[in-house]
Amino acid sequence: MFGLFKKDPVKKLEREYARRMEEAMSVQRSGDLKKYAVMIEEAESIAKQIAQMKNG
Repeated sequence: MFGLFKKDPVKKLEREYARRMEEAMSVQRSGDLKKYAVMIEEAESIAKQIAQMKNG
């Protein structure tokens, strides 16, 4: 009952991951592939964090 209003950190990371992927897609469409690669790398690190939290 006391954990009812706690925010789920996994959901927060999933929203951040989705936001990063959208930003990366718009950067890719603008033609800046170096920035796109950096943003995808950041998104992948967030995805790894999500996987670790779900498994552990």
